[in-house]
Amino acid sequence: MASDIEIAQAATMAPITSVATRLGIPNEHLEPFGHYKAKVSLEYLDTLKDRPNGKLILVTAISPTPAGEGKTTTTVGLGDGLNRIGKKTLICLREPSLGPVFGMKGGAAGGGYAQVVPMEDINLHFTGDFGAIQLANNLLAALIDNHIHHGNTLNIDVRRITWKRVLDMNDRALRDVVVSLGGPANGYPREDGFDIVVASEIMAIFCLATGLDDLKRRMGNIIIGYTRDQQPVRARDLKADGAMTVLLKDALAPNLVQTLENNPAFVHGGPFANIAHGCNSVIATSSALKLADYVVTEAGFGADLGAEKFFDIKCRKSGLRPSATVIVATVRALKYHGGQDLKTLTEENLEALDRGLVNLERHIENVTGIFGIPVVVSINRFDSDTVAEIELLRTRVAALGADVVLATHWADGSAGTEELAHKVVELCERPSELKFAYPDEMGLWDKIDTIAKRIYRAGEVTASSKIRAQIAKLEADGFGGFPVCVAKTQYSFSTDAALRGAPSGHSIDIREVRLSAGAEFIVMVCGDVMTMPGLPKVPSAEKIDLVDGKVVGLF
Repeated sequence: MASDIEIAQAATMAPITSVATRLGIPNEHLEPFGHYKAKVSLEYLDTLKDRPNGKLILVTAISPTPAGEGKTTTTVGLGDGLNRIGKKTLICLREPSLGPVFGMKGGAAGGGYAQVVPMEDINLHFTGDFGAIQLANNLLAALIDNHIHHGNTLNIDVRRITWKRVLDMNDRALRDVVVSLGGPANGYPREDGFDIVVASEIMAIFCLATGLDDLKRRMGNIIIGYTRDQQPVRARDLKADGAMTVLLKDALAPNLVQTLENNPAFVHGGPFANIAHGCNSVIATSSALKLADYVVTEAGFGADLGAEKFFDIKCRKSGLRPSATVIVATVRALKYHGGQDLKTLTEENLEALDRGLVNLERHIENVTGIFGIPVVVSINRFDSDTVAEIELLRTRVAALGADVVLATHWADGSAGTEELAHKVVELCERPSELKFAYPDEMGLWDKIDTIAKRIYRAGEVTASSKIRAQIAKLEADGFGGFPVCVAKTQYSFSTDAALRGAPSGHSIDIREVRLSAGAEFIVMVCGDVMTMPGLPKVPSAEKIDLVDGKVVGLF
């Protein structure tokens, strides 16, 4: 079997203008980046607002494992499958971050015969959106230090600056740094740090903004730190919001690409779901619903992170309402959750599968029981999956009122998702009403307590007196109505990545609280998750090369 990049490089792509024509987008509203990718103008998308919405389908997954699950691949495959059965469908994905591309997780363009292309461009610099986000973030950082250097008329307390610089690369050496060394000409030395671009508040704002005016409003609302008497200082006070919006104005237009089967896809925005809200842009999703009858989107990592934030943050803020949810799993990954060794996952093991199924069951219970959205389970089929394992899987899932569909899109493209596509169409016709895990008016501590106990099945939430005081101050300052964005490990319902399956009664410790006043949510960092990841011992970058003018080793 050819590698993902070899399959992508062999693809016959349609001109992006013809892909746009299928959606009814006029050529004059495209800004092409070469022949196969383009931005769709915000002016054109504004004209679609009175059109009815199509059906929105969320693809999520079990808690991720080293065995792999294939959520993005399923999103692409399902979009192709729906188009195959005659449903006008558009896919909405996040853009990949260069950190994982050169690290260990990989890209975000799908795999096998269920990919979006041009795969190399999408996984690398693409249309420059992340560069624009990085520049806007770091412009604000530069303006902060420049304001202090030139007299600090806003009386910013240099000990209480909360704004960090960002870089779209895994670089652990930049987590904690000291800036402005070298004497008076370079400013006042202070402690600082870097986050990865996808964890930044600018990325969250970019993905939640509904247009340029909303983007500028949110930029101005960013709180960069506090004065000595603990009054907030906003980006607007530094007169930074206008210039930041200028840097982002072109990036805010969604990127149109295509699948290997020449079906349309928006790839736009890219926050991580373990340290941010993990969904593509509201503009892309909302616009797609005006352009197609069905829209397939994904939320990052497992349903306890990406799907919860999709419902409780993205849908709450935007008014989006999904009609169906697909939970992706593999037999191999479920056996890993049941304790089977990674090296033996191709061997039949009903006992391990039986133990590991609790992870899938909890995700199903959360999506259907807490959020009220119907579910189908899509199993990425492997040759090593046995009849007995599939039967056990079907029986356990059926007990929760959901169906299991076997999918082979990685090898077969849209032909491997026809059954899944028909099932999703059926689910979309069922009446459903999205419910949130908590109401807006609930206090911040009660919100994190509710997420921890209802979604993660934790026994308690703990925090130091300092953290509790921060939460109390946020409420006193008027931010208690914001939703909570939990940053924690993606590998477990707990904050311990080694706890597989569906642990219960564990403790969730809040290590840090961050106000995202522009994005309009509160980030609560739990456990030892890092907002600037590091590279693994053997990074993917070591395998990527240019040979005879062709990229190799990119998955």
